[in-house]
Amino acid sequence: MAEKYVFTLGQEIEEYAKDNINETSEIRDKCLSEIKIWLQEEKSNLNARTEDRYILPFLRGAKFDLEEAKSKIISYYILRRDDVKWFTNRDPSLPELQEIIKLGVFVPLRKLYHNQLVILVRTAAHNPRKHSQDNVFKVDHMILDIAALFEFEAAQIYGVISVFDMNGVGARHAAALTPGIVKRAVTAWQNYHVTSKSLDFVNSPIYLNVILNIFKSFMNEKMKKTVKVHTKGLESLHQIVDKDILPEEYGGTDGKLEDLINFWNEKLLNKRDWFLDDEKYRAD
Repeated sequence: MAEKYVFTLGQEIEEYAKDNINETSEIRDKCLSEIKIWLQEEKSNLNARTEDRYILPFLRGAKFDLEEAKSKIISYYILRRDDVKWFTNRDPSLPELQEIIKLGVFVPLRKLYHNQLVILVRTAAHNPRKHSQDNVFKVDHMILDIAALFEFEAAQIYGVISVFDMNGVGARHAAALTPGIVKRAVTAWQNYHVTSKSLDFVNSPIYLNVILNIFKSFMNEKMKKTVKVHTKGLESLHQIVDKDILPEEYGGTDGKLEDLINFWNEKLLNKRDWFLDDEKYRAD
């Protein structure tokens, strides 16, 4: 029998969850029960995880609106079925994935910012001639899985700040972001476990709006409102999050970027068996 969820995030977060996403112990238990019954009925269509840990983020993202949560779950597991390049062969020890992980394209910070998860997306850290964009997005999702599901549960309630460092982005990086890949990326993000609170672009090139317009064409209105472009380099970044949670390379005091990358690489490798098992969950 699966272990019943127990809220362990403290009274302050419990009050915030009640006031902002309609989460109380009674509502949570009722909704978890109803979603499990529904998943059992949909078993022939959805091979979905039925443990509390994996259902709860969808409920939180939907503010415990059952129909919206069901819609998110369906979209998520269909994406896992259809987007095989991102959701199969997710073995973090594979050389081609290790290379991208160690470059630090997608690096969550180790400390939360007002209980929000902050992610550095270093868009030019990889070589688009050598590293496929599909593998880059695969690694991104793998790291986010570990961060949001296992390391920082509060982010399911408070959301995620994504900081896109555009320094060094060239024509080849832009060319790799075809409309098809961009549409898949936006669809995945809008149906993911955690809510995007802001998409902040720093060190932005003058042609950034060309790229952003492609992304925005696939975004819903709610997500479009989270996009913010900053033009003052690191000074802009320091206005988004505090320096004491940033690595030294970004003007912060929380260690070296390499240490942060190694921190997440170790987390991924420790979850290798989980990733291999996780591939079987998808829409039929």
